[in-house]
Amino acid sequence: MTSRQQRSFPLSFPRQYARTQRFTLGVPRSFTVSPDGERVVFLRSSSGTDRSHALWVLEPESADGEARERIAADPQALLAGAAEELSAEERARRERSREGSGGIVAYAVDGAVELAAFALSGRLYVAELRAGTAGELPVPGPVIDPRPSPDGRHVAYVARGALRVTGADGEGDRALAEPEDGHTTYGLAEFVAAEEMDRTRGFWWSPESDRLLVARADDRPVRRWWIADPAHPDREPRMVAYPAAGTPNADVRLYLVDLAGERTEVVWDRERYPYLARVHWSRGGAPLILVQARDQRTQLHLAVDTVTGATRTVHVDEDPVWLELLPGVPAWSPEGRLVRIADEGGARVLAVGDRALTGARLQVRAVLDIGENDVLVSASAGEEAAEPETGEIHVYRVDERGVERVSSETGIHSAVRCGAVTVLSSAVPDAPGSVVRVLRDGAEIAVVASHAERPVLSARVRLLEGGARRIPCAVLLPSGYEEGDGLLPVLMDPYGGPHGQRVLAAHNPHLTSQWFAEQGFAVIVADGRGSPGRSPAWEKAIKDDLTPTLDDQVEALHALAGEFPLDLGRVAIRGWSYGGYLAALGVLRRPDVFHAGIAGAPLSDMRLYDTHYTERYLGMPQESPEVYAANSLVTDDGLSAPGNPARPLMIIHGLADDNVVMAHTLRLSSALLAAGRPHEVLPLTGVTHMTPQEQVAENLLLLQVDFLKRSLGLT
Repeated sequence: MTSRQQRSFPLSFPRQYARTQRFTLGVPRSFTVSPDGERVVFLRSSSGTDRSHALWVLEPESADGEARERIAADPQALLAGAAEELSAEERARRERSREGSGGIVAYAVDGAVELAAFALSGRLYVAELRAGTAGELPVPGPVIDPRPSPDGRHVAYVARGALRVTGADGEGDRALAEPEDGHTTYGLAEFVAAEEMDRTRGFWWSPESDRLLVARADDRPVRRWWIADPAHPDREPRMVAYPAAGTPNADVRLYLVDLAGERTEVVWDRERYPYLARVHWSRGGAPLILVQARDQRTQLHLAVDTVTGATRTVHVDEDPVWLELLPGVPAWSPEGRLVRIADEGGARVLAVGDRALTGARLQVRAVLDIGENDVLVSASAGEEAAEPETGEIHVYRVDERGVERVSSETGIHSAVRCGAVTVLSSAVPDAPGSVVRVLRDGAEIAVVASHAERPVLSARVRLLEGGARRIPCAVLLPSGYEEGDGLLPVLMDPYGGPHGQRVLAAHNPHLTSQWFAEQGFAVIVADGRGSPGRSPAWEKAIKDDLTPTLDDQVEALHALAGEFPLDLGRVAIRGWSYGGYLAALGVLRRPDVFHAGIAGAPLSDMRLYDTHYTERYLGMPQESPEVYAANSLVTDDGLSAPGNPARPLMIIHGLADDNVVMAHTLRLSSALLAAGRPHEVLPLTGVTHMTPQEQVAENLLLLQVDFLKRSLGLT
């Protein structure tokens, strides 16, 4: 390797990466547009290293004709400089949503977007968005998920498992639904809903502001696990209710509750459809709920009678493999037609009423807004698209006449819309960060400033498709590499599993991979079967067998070796969570391909992971124990066959992880030891699945590079 090839950026990148929380601090997010188009509300911290988010208002066209930003609620001022104090319930909510920052991390608004409510340090605050004033409401705490009524007269919130409501002026606070015991909560999402279904809420206001739909969760049936901190033997272990695959879930019910606390239970076949996946309540029709069977092959769209609580079936979805839950649906259109996303004709399509409005050229990923005459969606190119758009996600406007792309540049785009005003956020491959533009009728009227730090290195990513399966790939080489410098050791850097697209047509998602490349590696990121974005068949190819996710990593590697300077005699693989599983699977089952691996928080024993995720792909362990054995790392099927060479493996795991618990790594280490397989285990004290701590995030990158160089003989 030449001196030019060895040249790298200073090791300040790991520190910058950690301090900026992966360059997410200072970035505007969580947008809401007022119906009159006069206010765009959002969250943003003051700098690229400030973890405390404030609530902001942008007036795109203020009185002087210029766009103007103003702060609506400053957590530093509201707390008078005091440190935040978070309840255990709030910490759990943030872990489920992967929220590592502080300050105002979420808010909700009334129908006119004039009143915002948010929790800060367990206390309830409201902000008058027109006046620019904010203050605390004196209510019992710790407060979780406060939400104003559509008319702005009340604020509902959860405290100690009870759903409560207070006047927007702080008067008349009272409980509407109180828990019967320590196992029950009203108004909160249970574990699997928040972790796997993307349902983070547990209550919903009626359009008339006179009642709410309230979820009741009873975790009494759920098995108890204990998460200890070995670094502090004086502390009691923390008890968590964890629904592992094949074990009971929480009992979830739904009630109509009026402002006097009178309740009516919503009735459906909960025995057959135990999962409450979605709730939608708008002026377009009766309350709409989506309930799902435990095997996730059947789901019902149900309309709720607000007098009796009875339900009627609006639509039934069935799939022989599984049904995917997607953002923004189901919902009513303004004229009362059902809006949903369905797998039809080999594609994921937008359907309004009885008609599919998109076809095989688009893979619809989310409904962003439902207008009077159209639907705004997020989508990527389908398998029948005219041109491949590797890693791109665009915003489209769909109506009865056809499909129109709203975003234009190659990149990753998302949007929030109300009426004629759209907030379009765009990230592109050749520039760091993202740009947020405010459009009125398609014309730009303002740009929302970002305070994110500029990375000390630039990602030089090549996006392409590899192999016969046209696997989406990203390739990154050292910036000093020149043709003729020779072959490079290879680092495969995947997630590679469901819901985790890593090959993205944007700059920042590839910064860590580029940093590894600067240490002298050719880095490859590949999204094989099981990953989102291409087609339902592509995602569902892993049913009962997760090994295609590994096969596609191998195929991508070998296909790219003909185009890039890859040393196939020195190949490593690293990943976190499912990517950690994939890394361990690679060195154990394909040591002929992978010569070293780093497995972060790997899912080693599939029987230990949660119900909704694991059963979707592998079924019930009681019914298919052989499927779990074949796909787990800790069984004889999971370990490499006798006689295969042992490869260096580093396993990293946070001791406080309540999602992929430490037992996964302990069981894997025991199985490896019993099989005579050398390995290293790096336990992280006090670290959860997110690893948000600055020092931990920084040093993890440095330790991984050291391990890879040692293991591949590069030092």
